[in-house]
Amino acid sequence: MGYIRCAAVDVHYPEAGGATAALVIAAGPAFAEVTEEHVARLDDVEPYRPGAFYLRELPAMRAVLRGAGPVDLLVVDGYVHLDPDGRPGLGAHAHEEFGVPVIGVAKTAFRSATHAIPVLRGKSVRPLQVTAIGLAPDEAARIVRTMAGPHRLPDALRRVDRLSRE
Repeated sequence: MGYIRCAAVDVHYPEAGGATAALVIAAGPAFAEVTEEHVARLDDVEPYRPGAFYLRELPAMRAVLRGAGPVDLLVVDGYVHLDPDGRPGLGAHAHEEFGVPVIGVAKTAFRSATHAIPVLRGKSVRPLQVTAIGLAPDEAARIVRTMAGPHRLPDALRRVDRLSRE
């Protein structure tokens, strides 16, 4: 499938409260050239609850995507499913909410996520953990492996992390 408007998103929670979501859009899943950047701030967010992280993240993601318009593919910092039995993580909830294929890119291994595909990038010996919904897991891993940037974390995810913290 051709992904024309691809987005990467991240949410940060400043010490002062609230949340800041950042989104970058590129014309293709390699994110070779970012064409748009969007930031949305929320004053109020749900408290952190283990196992219900999506309740905290989705409103901020919703706000930043509302300002950006429709996308064909969404890359999130986290897991799509938390275990091979399909326990939904942030990415699964984002897929249900936004109706687009979602790639989850996690920086740390979650013990029950034995289905995640490890992807090495750059010179790193620590793999990223890739999960997906709406596209084949192998295709998602290939996309993450070939995303722009020489580092372990693709440039698009590094950029949304930085934008959400500014």
